[in-house]
Amino acid sequence: MKYSITRKITTIMVSIVAGTVLLCWFINTTLLGSYYIDHKQKILLDTFQMVDKESESGRTDRRDFKIALERQCANSNITMMIIRPDSTIVQSNVGNDTVLLLQFMELVFHAGDQEAEVLENTERYTVERTKDSRLESEYLVLWGNLQNGNLILMRAAVESIRESVGIANRFLAYVGVCAVIVCAVIIYIVTRRITNPILQLAELSKRMTNLDFDAKFHSRGENEIDMLGEHMNQMSETLERIISELKSANNELKIDIEKKTEIDAMRKDFISNVSHELKTPIALIQGYAEGLKECINDDEASRAFYCEVIMDEADKMNQLVKNLLALNQLESGGVQVVFERFDLMEVIRGVVQSTAILREQDGIILRLYGEGAEYVWADEFKTEQVLTNYISNAIHYAGGEKRIEVTVEPREDVVRVEVFNTGSHIPEEDLERIWDKFYKVDKARTREYGGNGIGLSIVKAIMDSFHRSCGVRNEEDGVAFWFELDRKAELS
Repeated sequence: MKYSITRKITTIMVSIVAGTVLLCWFINTTLLGSYYIDHKQKILLDTFQMVDKESESGRTDRRDFKIALERQCANSNITMMIIRPDSTIVQSNVGNDTVLLLQFMELVFHAGDQEAEVLENTERYTVERTKDSRLESEYLVLWGNLQNGNLILMRAAVESIRESVGIANRFLAYVGVCAVIVCAVIIYIVTRRITNPILQLAELSKRMTNLDFDAKFHSRGENEIDMLGEHMNQMSETLERIISELKSANNELKIDIEKKTEIDAMRKDFISNVSHELKTPIALIQGYAEGLKECINDDEASRAFYCEVIMDEADKMNQLVKNLLALNQLESGGVQVVFERFDLMEVIRGVVQSTAILREQDGIILRLYGEGAEYVWADEFKTEQVLTNYISNAIHYAGGEKRIEVTVEPREDVVRVEVFNTGSHIPEEDLERIWDKFYKVDKARTREYGGNGIGLSIVKAIMDSFHRSCGVRNEEDGVAFWFELDRKAELS
């Protein structure tokens, strides 16, 4: 991402660390040398005061004092000499006393090639910063009079201070570079742990924008981001429920608008078709009932046959009335369509299992093509009715290889379900009319299994209530019926 939070935080923090290291290096370079010289000057004064105090009490010959003085000079790299007024050397920490004495004399009296800068001057001592032009070396020199009248001379090289400062600065530079690199890695890892949940929330909100509510934030419940994720999960569930309710309400509104213009035509068609369908079974019932009454056949078998025909026709009339009532309720909007999100594959497997006995009786093979869950938005019960009608028709009309194939094909916004059966084709001129109430392509075959031409009309009415398509087409060796359902919850 161009404006990644991880990149921004890492850049800012690394810049702060690098700036801090550079500032420390700059301060060391410009001020550490002066601080070091001031510190060395203080050590020279401390050493002078220590020797002066002991000389006042006349205890400069004590062994513990000599050890302490020697340690002080060694640790601070101080060259020291104590001499009497007659130039006799009392104490020195170098081997060639004469040479050191001459050098000290030149420093004190500014003889030879010596350049001096007085840093501090009192009645008792003088501190100077001198430069030996011949050796090109700088020194801090303290010389003064002790309480016992002796003269003390001390010197510390400044070059060693500069060398120490240079080493310290180089070391700081190396450590600073390593610190910046390590800091960058640590900050990147830490910020990734912070921004990864934020990226998950961003992806979750994007999917919610597209009305995809399957995405959930996996919270560990540790901080504010996890709390936000939990709230977004709750919001996702609430939105899914509200959209389901809105889609149902929106669908009902569409049905209410459409049914007002269709209701009159539906009533006329209903009366005409019912009259036509009921005419034949009523005539049969009446004829066989009169035959029983007139005792046309007195034998028990004939009477049983007459009764069986009457019962069979009455059952067909009862089934017809039930289907007509169901169809009428669908077309008039009397049945509420409840849109919900469910797994279509689970419904298909249920219908396939419930029709297994009928297929086994006729030796029909059924194959289901589709894997995994396939969630859709529709009325689950009515979707099951559509599938039952399709598969039942396929069982009754299966011929040839007696093979049925149920295919589930996910598309961009919809899922298409096809039910194919081997057998005879439907005439092209009848393909559009099979959805009409009471229309039968093969009247003899339909009558044979008790059909009344209402099943596909119920399918069409259900799909219209879903505002989705259904259809049929002839294949090379059979017929394929199909319908489509929404994959997304669209409110328009």
